[in-house]
Amino acid sequence: MPCRCGSHSTIRDDQTGDLVCSKCYTILDFDNYEAQIGGITGPTGTNIHIGYAGTGSLFSYKDRKIYQAKTLIHEFALRLDITYSESDITSMIDEITDGEFGEGDWFNVLIGACSYVVMRGDKKFFPAAEVAKAVGCDIYELGRMIARVVKFLKLSLPEISIAGLFEREFNNYMNRKNVAEDKKEMMMKQGIFLVNCAVKWSLTTGRRPLPVVAAVMAFVAELNAVDGLKIEDVAEHVHAVVSTCKLRNKELLAALVRVAQVLPWGKDISVKNVVKYAPFVIQYMELKSMEVPGGGGERVEPFDMEDVISECLQKVAAYGNDENLSNGDSQYFEVRNRSDFPTLSSDNDGNNLKLSHECLSLIYSTFSNEVDAEKLNGQSGQIHVRKRRGLEPYTCQDWWSGKSELSKKLLLKQILEKEVGFDMMPLSFIAGCKANERRRQKIKAAKVRINKIVDPSSAGSDGSDNLNSSEVACGGKKRKRRQASEIDWEDFVIEALLLHRVKEEDIEKGHYRALLGLYVFNSGTI
Repeated sequence: MPCRCGSHSTIRDDQTGDLVCSKCYTILDFDNYEAQIGGITGPTGTNIHIGYAGTGSLFSYKDRKIYQAKTLIHEFALRLDITYSESDITSMIDEITDGEFGEGDWFNVLIGACSYVVMRGDKKFFPAAEVAKAVGCDIYELGRMIARVVKFLKLSLPEISIAGLFEREFNNYMNRKNVAEDKKEMMMKQGIFLVNCAVKWSLTTGRRPLPVVAAVMAFVAELNAVDGLKIEDVAEHVHAVVSTCKLRNKELLAALVRVAQVLPWGKDISVKNVVKYAPFVIQYMELKSMEVPGGGGERVEPFDMEDVISECLQKVAAYGNDENLSNGDSQYFEVRNRSDFPTLSSDNDGNNLKLSHECLSLIYSTFSNEVDAEKLNGQSGQIHVRKRRGLEPYTCQDWWSGKSELSKKLLLKQILEKEVGFDMMPLSFIAGCKANERRRQKIKAAKVRINKIVDPSSAGSDGSDNLNSSEVACGGKKRKRRQASEIDWEDFVIEALLLHRVKEEDIEKGHYRALLGLYVFNSGTI
């Protein structure tokens, strides 16, 4: 039989004994063919046992499943950069599945849940959103699996340290930025301090911690004039919703404004300019947190008078002639009678002057009123604003000491024991109280409307009928339409519940759907 090249000449290979073409040296298959035929004279076939992968395989189905499961665990550990805990994760999954492991989407979620539990148990803070993204599942599905793992193994996980989450996310993000190490360390301590203050102010109660972390990171970057760190970029890095991060940032600024009200110039601080005054506010909070709790008597706080005078000079320079200040002829710094400020205290030489909050506030208020009055009277003349050294808060590098314990990772109990100058109830609790009060007013209005229909003769005895008639007389038909539009679906639901004799205390809670199903639709009345 000729070769594919067309040659009919063949030779025998000395080494293998195969017949090859003498022209192209192609091995001729027909000469080496062995018939794979079973039977009496043919070779015996290989039996495939149940439970094995097939002919020639050395692994059973269970062995192959375990091998693929461990390979998947290793892959997820590489994604999450926790290869040092891979053995602990494998042991936990082995205990949960009784050595069977598994495969499929549910097993991916189980790997993520065990990874989170192991890291949480080692007090290494790991956001669940990052784990959910790595294993390719929903965060709620991951949360349910985490709860099942904790319940099955009867574990008690330590509390989440939001300061630890901030430290981890801050380090991961700032590694991309060209920032000096000393400045990065200072920003780290400032961020941990503000995060602990946010916990103290209940800004994290009942909420996800990552939006608070993103808000503090953006605020610290703006405070230290670090470019390229916007809240949108930080939110994407920590796997949080941008709108939620902006809302937490707004709540943080509002809390700082509330703290700043104790300062002499607190009335001039708002959400828009609180970043400018943040060094003074944070310095006050830091000093307040280092107070010894339970100290007797009124404590006199030492203030940096250079910063106070710089603040006053800044306001004078905005309204008055700057040349008078340089000569020391300003009427706002003339010596007044000490009896006007009874809380002044100093040594015999007049050095190391210390002012209480009330005294400093009185000085600043008197000075501010005189400046504003002079501006209104037109006595200040032409405004000459000259940049002075030390007037801008950002030029002061000594406002942050980092000596407060709130600059460290603390437990919740330790944070709550500290004092930062302002305490606040959880925002959800405040919103709930306002909602209860609003429903209480709606219940009163609904009872008035019901009484008018049930007993029209007594409707005007309390004066409410006369008030409505006067309003209608003044406004005519338009006034009636406005009153009718103020009644919404909630008012109709409250009226229905009141007619079915539901207690007002239950209606104030706002569980309308449950109350309607219990009293209205299943009441047995037609």
